[in-house]
Amino acid sequence: MELRQLHYFIAIAEEGSLSAAAQRIGVAQPSLSQLVKTLESRIGVELVIRSPHGATLTSAGRLLLDRARQITALVDRTQE
Repeated sequence: MELRQLHYFIAIAEEGSLSAAAQRIGVAQPSLSQLVKTLESRIGVELVIRSPHGATLTSAGRLLLDRARQITALVDRTQE
C-alpha cells in the first residue's frame, strides 16, 4: 500500500463520492474506482459501497480510514 493510495482513499471517504474525490484531487474517476478495487482485492474485504448517490464506507472501510489518517499524520509530522 502506498501513501498516495491512502491520501486518495481519505479523499473518497471525505467527499462521499468517487467523482467528487476525483475532482478534488485532480485524477480521473475511473482511476479512483480502480484504486478502491485494488485495495479491496489486496485486503480481501469490501471497503466502499458504491451507489448512484455516492460512496459509503463499510465497517472495514471506516477502519482503513482511521488508520490511513493516522499514517498520513505521522508521515506529515515526520517530514516537519
